[in-house]
Amino acid sequence: MIFVELFITFFFIGLFTIGGGYAMLSLIQTQVVNVHQWIDYQTFTDIVAVSQMTPGPIGINSATYIGYDVVRSLGYSEFVSILGSATATFAVILPSFLIVLTICKMIKKFASNKTFHFVLTYLKATVIGLIGAAAIMLMNPENFIDWKSWLIFAIVMIVTLIKKISPILIIVLSGIVGYIIY
Repeated sequence: MIFVELFITFFFIGLFTIGGGYAMLSLIQTQVVNVHQWIDYQTFTDIVAVSQMTPGPIGINSATYIGYDVVRSLGYSEFVSILGSATATFAVILPSFLIVLTICKMIKKFASNKTFHFVLTYLKATVIGLIGAAAIMLMNPENFIDWKSWLIFAIVMIVTLIKKISPILIIVLSGIVGYIIY
């Protein structure tokens, strides 16, 4: 039964999230921590941290890790837990695949449609809001962000606005500064 629950939950997360993995995090947190209570806030935060460090989209990585963790916490073997990972991962990817497939077939038909462009404009604002919500939800007492982290963030933001610098270079330099400070 857990596989069906995982599939349905992550299918709807994939279906109703627009904007990628970071936009997906708030919905994942709501479903797996609050609604189903499969994991707690601290475990979710740890999953997000690990998902950020591993290659691939954070939403898919989170689904994979959560699928494994949920099935494993119910006492199933490692192999069955891997099937839980596969179930959650497949379910979260499937809606996007089907939507993109449909859009590809219809994009030429609507390319010059003003309503189509209007909808896309407002979807961008929605995505920004979802990413902001994910950032705010990750700020909880277990993840207190100190003034040093805010300072690094402010410096990076100012430098990014003033000068075009490679995001990879910014991440590496921020990591080095964070390592030195902490």
